[in-house]
Amino acid sequence: MTAGHQYSEDEVLVIVTTLTRPRLVAWVESRIVQPVLTAQGPRYREVDVARLQTLCDLDENFGLAPDALGMVMSLMDQVHVMHADLEALMAALAAEPVEVRERVRTVIATRLAHGGAEASPQDVPASNPADNG
Repeated sequence: MTAGHQYSEDEVLVIVTTLTRPRLVAWVESRIVQPVLTAQGPRYREVDVARLQTLCDLDENFGLAPDALGMVMSLMDQVHVMHADLEALMAALAAEPVEVRERVRTVIATRLAHGGAEASPQDVPASNPADNG
């Protein structure tokens, strides 16, 4: 596959060898996969091809009903968004002074130790720059 390339239905059916036209039509109709609509007809991006491969794998390995497949894909989409958000947060934290990073680390550790219960700022000792040396 080529970066940025869009594929026709026929090309997708060749690339995803376990995909059938009826499955493709059903997943598009149920909006689990949403191709780009062009004057030449629907075009599938690389992310669509990857989704279709995942859908075929899930369907073949677990025999999930179409609505369950849609739910699983929605959950996977949410995980991808959370992962991107977490990476952005980690990059932002990496740019902060060590004192801020240590305080955040302490708050997280406190929350995890309490089963995810919210730790208020007064529950977390203030960081002492002398402790970081």
